[in-house]
Amino acid sequence: MFIRVTLGQLNSILGDFEKNVEKILKTLDLAEKNNSDFVIFPELFLTGYPPEDLVLRTSFLKKNVEYLNYIVDYSKGKNVVILVGFIDVEDDAFNSASIIHNGKILGKYHKHLLPNYSVFDERRYFKPGKKIILINYNNIKIGINICEDIWSPLGPLHYQVTNGAQLILNLSASPYFVGKRELRKNYLSKKSYDYHCPIVYCNLVGGQDEVIFDGGSIVTNSEGKIIFEGKPFEEEISVVDIPIEENLRTNLHDPRRRYIEVIENQKIVEISIKSEIEKKEKIERKNQEYNLEKEEEIFKALALGLKDYTIKNNFSKVIIGLSGGMDSSLVAAIAVEALGSENVIGVLMPSMYSSKSSIEDAVKLAENLKIKYYIIPINNIFYSYQNAFSEIFKGLKEDTTEENLQARIRGNILMALSNKFGYLVLATGNKSEVATGYATLYGDMVGGLSPIKDVYKTEVYKIARWYNKSKGKEIIPENVFVKAPSAELKPNQKDEDFLPKYEILDEILKQYIEKEKSVNEISEEGYELETVKFVARLVDKSEYKRKQGAPGIKITERSFGKDRRMPTTNKYKEW
Repeated sequence: MFIRVTLGQLNSILGDFEKNVEKILKTLDLAEKNNSDFVIFPELFLTGYPPEDLVLRTSFLKKNVEYLNYIVDYSKGKNVVILVGFIDVEDDAFNSASIIHNGKILGKYHKHLLPNYSVFDERRYFKPGKKIILINYNNIKIGINICEDIWSPLGPLHYQVTNGAQLILNLSASPYFVGKRELRKNYLSKKSYDYHCPIVYCNLVGGQDEVIFDGGSIVTNSEGKIIFEGKPFEEEISVVDIPIEENLRTNLHDPRRRYIEVIENQKIVEISIKSEIEKKEKIERKNQEYNLEKEEEIFKALALGLKDYTIKNNFSKVIIGLSGGMDSSLVAAIAVEALGSENVIGVLMPSMYSSKSSIEDAVKLAENLKIKYYIIPINNIFYSYQNAFSEIFKGLKEDTTEENLQARIRGNILMALSNKFGYLVLATGNKSEVATGYATLYGDMVGGLSPIKDVYKTEVYKIARWYNKSKGKEIIPENVFVKAPSAELKPNQKDEDFLPKYEILDEILKQYIEKEKSVNEISEEGYELETVKFVARLVDKSEYKRKQGAPGIKITERSFGKDRRMPTTNKYKEW
């Protein structure tokens, strides 16, 4: 005995109901053709996730219900049971799953556990559900729940299993960060093993602003083994047969489930469905595991985020300032991977301080990537600025003012080309720079998207190395790897003239930003106290810059943006 489930691991477009429904109906037809018992879609797939303050617009909520009814009408005469994530509207808004069968909505499951941490704000928008849903499908009990409901030690999953569920179907939109895929697999394997209950976990894929959803849907059996793993960072429609008779056999051999206390006094709603689907041969498939190197995983996440941000915001081409340095080189490589070389434009803007080798490296990179590029020297523009300020600045030494002028001239050039041709400007700052404020506001920080904003400088080099290796040739010139990082805004300038070595800086930043450790706690781990204070001072003083910077793609547990919401006006200091 087995249940056949079609998983629609798909990329939704927030607010594009027509496109989302088009994907739903295509998947539904495929599920029906394959004689599936169920077809399942990710959390809030109909609307797109997360909808944020669109939930506060009644017109948005009505449109979502209107398109759900279209799916219901389309399902007439079809045997497959459809599970679609949408926003239900009763006395309030609910993050919901609609249970649709043969032209009817048989029930609605409202998400119980609404996350309010990291990038989540669900308690701001939704009312938590109270009812436990069980589907009695041809005398097989199946529990339906949504994303966070499966992660709690005591929640809907527990209630469903203790009340007889033999299979769990979970609609999910689980955001990506490095290590999340492995964590998810281990957790779901343990849950299904502990409860002797198979789990179908259908996860969203795609980018939404700074958040990436990595797909990687999972199906486990009652022994906790993963019998299906979806492709990471790609859309995929998959048909999986889940054995049900194994539950009893596993319980008999390992009777721990007998001692799990049955949860009573819960609002249990049981929905009965009788479906006569043609007898089918079980699909035998060998599970494909996707064990990506860390650098490959990050690169794929960044490429997906860049691609979706660009396309979903109606841009066709991106433009990048190429300095001959590592950051702009990697951003250009990611952009080409995401959009194709024909949709990426590079601009070299050398000044009197730009080294010959940097210009050569930038040209070589552009040629290796096969992207169109322009060379626009900024010397004369800079001299005109100096002339304009000559009286006001008379008698004053040159300092960061003149350095920042160069960065802002370059920013102006990129924005002019963006305005004229409709290109999306990509900022090239990494997390180390963004954290310490080692970037010029309205200069090299300009852009509509900052792809590597959540990638530390040391990791930028590692990802670039992996990229060249994956291509089997030198795309990013070797000289970019070996020369000392420099903004090249004054003679013989190097990043380490101002900042600690990146190997030290990045480790301190990880402790201070991601772990929220104090200056003294970090120092106790072997870092010089004054260095830690210096770094903390830079991070705190640069908050105003980050507030005005472009959004970046989240790949760590705690990124700048929705994850970390520090006040700009703040007198609490540890340095």
